[in-house]
Amino acid sequence: MKKPVKNAEIGPLTHKEILVVLSGLMTGLLLAALDQTIVSTALKSIVEEFDGLNHYTWVVTAYLLTSTASTPLYGKISDLYGRRPVFQFAIITFLIGSLLAGASQNMTQLIFTRALQGLGAGGLMALTFVIIGDIVSPRERGKYVGYFGAVWGLASVAGPLLGGFFSDKEAIFGISGWRWIFYINLPFGILALIITSAVLHIPKVKREHKVDYFGALILVLAVCSLLMSASVYGPENGWTDNRTITTMILGTALTLLFIWQERRAVEPILPMRLFKNHTFSLTSLIGFIIGAGMFGAIVMLPLYLQIVKGNSATEAGLKLIPLMMGIVSMSIFSGKRISLTGKYRIFPIVGTAMMTLGLILMATLSEDTSFLSLSIYAILLGGGLGLSMQTILIALQNDVEFKDMGIVTSSNTFFRSLGGAFGTAIFGTIFSNRIAHYLQENLTKLQESDPQAMAGFNPLDVEVITVNTSIISTLPLALQEVVLGSFAQTFRIVFLAAVPITFIGFILTFFLREKPLKSGADHSAARAEANGEAVG
Repeated sequence: MKKPVKNAEIGPLTHKEILVVLSGLMTGLLLAALDQTIVSTALKSIVEEFDGLNHYTWVVTAYLLTSTASTPLYGKISDLYGRRPVFQFAIITFLIGSLLAGASQNMTQLIFTRALQGLGAGGLMALTFVIIGDIVSPRERGKYVGYFGAVWGLASVAGPLLGGFFSDKEAIFGISGWRWIFYINLPFGILALIITSAVLHIPKVKREHKVDYFGALILVLAVCSLLMSASVYGPENGWTDNRTITTMILGTALTLLFIWQERRAVEPILPMRLFKNHTFSLTSLIGFIIGAGMFGAIVMLPLYLQIVKGNSATEAGLKLIPLMMGIVSMSIFSGKRISLTGKYRIFPIVGTAMMTLGLILMATLSEDTSFLSLSIYAILLGGGLGLSMQTILIALQNDVEFKDMGIVTSSNTFFRSLGGAFGTAIFGTIFSNRIAHYLQENLTKLQESDPQAMAGFNPLDVEVITVNTSIISTLPLALQEVVLGSFAQTFRIVFLAAVPITFIGFILTFFLREKPLKSGADHSAARAEANGEAVG
């Protein structure tokens, strides 16, 4: 017989109270999202100080590995131990990682501290949406979740912009400029900690549990192996390299072992029964595809602006504002419409269609494309993301039992991050292979048509150009035109390669089933039932 739960139930929060909670959650999410992009424009300054060019990719990869692998673990652990303590643990871990990363004295220290940062970021990204799922009913959630889409949009622009700003400064208050990309996190993280301590009063529900530590270990090892293969060894050494194949096989084997373990575990980290839920399986797949198309394309856009258009890191960041405008406006618009009408299925359909169209238009970029045209393409791409990304999360949270809120929400974030990692790796490989091909092909044509233009150019410089684009400006004008044309060709191929991926996502959205969104009363009843089961 179930016993009453003392102080386990709380009444619905007012709009003002929700906004206060949101401020803390959005600050935490912004920190995690920023650190995915802010480092990219500062890497040049970092590797010059540490002489660590041969290990620079690990600064990004270490963060990606730990943040992705830990995401589903946070959801499950918060289901067992409560949201607030686990969320605050993630903030503290992130802050410690940021402090130590800023104080790093060599590349090894920086790589390890970035991994620690990622461990905290995984919790910030996952638990933000879990907590919103706890305190706001699905019917009202749209108008609040839209603001988090705006956070992602802001981070996609502010990250490269701030990274460029700080790395361009030799020193700020006597400290190397690039170190401030980590130190800037400290006041905001402390603010998020204070706000969540003061206002995030979600009752801790004690559940009988037995944590599947073995399953957690297998999951982390499987994700790390697959990401190492896709993000490091594949792009660096080739997809037929022994290390690439070995880590891919190991990751696949560990994934199968994880599935076997979860089927027999008393308290699985990722219950296999969830995949019997149509909405969970479908939104996981759509999330993976959106992540692959989104991250793969967005990473390439600043690169196009800096290489082909000759913009600085700061200018490239500013020119991403149309992308942010698309994400922000459509996130807020779709959220408010969902809360008003209770209908959500149309938005991911239209959103993935807009993403696909935006990428098709991006595939027409050249050396002469105007900023107005680029802005229109970017708004379409960003608008598609804004309509899709948060809407599938609302559909998912509406269709699962309240007791599974933590794990299903963090799993959605996990699959999107995993898609982003694979998308970035695949598009990066396409870029590396195609640029070498087009440079060789177009320079050969120039040699045949105008041998004088190639005078003094060493064919070995082709390889140098692919890793150090700063020398392009030192080339003769005729050579510059050919090289920039080759890069433009390559970017067109990369964007075109993303089109079929987002198109598959578009097709899948038609299979999404629209169900009535739970109202505040239904949501409170579901929460009370879950809490009762927890202690019954």
